[in-house]
Amino acid sequence: MNGALLAMPGHEPLAASLREALGVSALGIVTRDFPDGETYLRIEGDVQGRSVALLCTLHEPNPLFLPLAFIADALRDLGAASVGLVAPYLAYMRQDARFMPGEAITSASFARLVSRQFDWLVTVDPHLHRWHSLSDIYTIPAVSLQAAPLLAAWIGANVTEPVIIGPDEESEQWVSGVAATAGCSYLVLKKQRHGDRDVSVSGLSGRDWGGRTPVLVDDIISSGQTMAQTVAQCRAAGSAPAICVGVHGIFAPQALAALQQAGAARIVTTNSIAHPSNAIDLSPLLADAVMRFWQG
Repeated sequence: MNGALLAMPGHEPLAASLREALGVSALGIVTRDFPDGETYLRIEGDVQGRSVALLCTLHEPNPLFLPLAFIADALRDLGAASVGLVAPYLAYMRQDARFMPGEAITSASFARLVSRQFDWLVTVDPHLHRWHSLSDIYTIPAVSLQAAPLLAAWIGANVTEPVIIGPDEESEQWVSGVAATAGCSYLVLKKQRHGDRDVSVSGLSGRDWGGRTPVLVDDIISSGQTMAQTVAQCRAAGSAPAICVGVHGIFAPQALAALQQAGAARIVTTNSIAHPSNAIDLSPLLADAVMRFWQG
């Protein structure tokens, strides 16, 4: 397979494991900012006739997207046969409806921008709520991978007698799958959101833990407020210190500290976004999807 992987700066650990899983060579990139803030880019390596996968997680999309578009354009200009985007975390999925007059539906707008620049997209557990699938808004082939089996494997290998806890009713189908694969029980809480950083959870009072360890599972750890409240309530209900497991560790300022102060025994994420909590490698999952695109 005449494929190659090019990774945006800051993605080195995941890029190394993904290149190994794909069995392809590395493409280098040189980037810097001019004094006026414009971006300089240079691709190091021959891409003529090659299928290129561009790795860039998009948890901070605004400063990333314009250089990303320039790179995709440069790769085609240099003769790449195709250019796909591997975005383990996909941004701009939250605003999926117009809640107030005049609001931009940015998930659709961003999808149009990405679809114009790339031939295909691979991502992991995007925030699909009102959109049923990525094909609702993306006009290129777009694969949404599920990290649940990887989370379940980590829990099964690292936690004795776990009980999986989901943050809200919407998470039940996903959490039940993790629990089934890990071979343990689960429960789902009720969550009320009062603001971006103001949430409350319920459903733990009177719980008999029976020596089991609560494992809080969510797709995104952002402000950490829901998990922190749940960790504290688990302890108040007499459980062992809870373990927090997330697919995407965004970790807004003070989020990690809030979880630690609440008494979390361990905080674990996948390497979709580089962070010290990364303990679950997505590269086998990503590599399989990329290879399917390369092989047609």
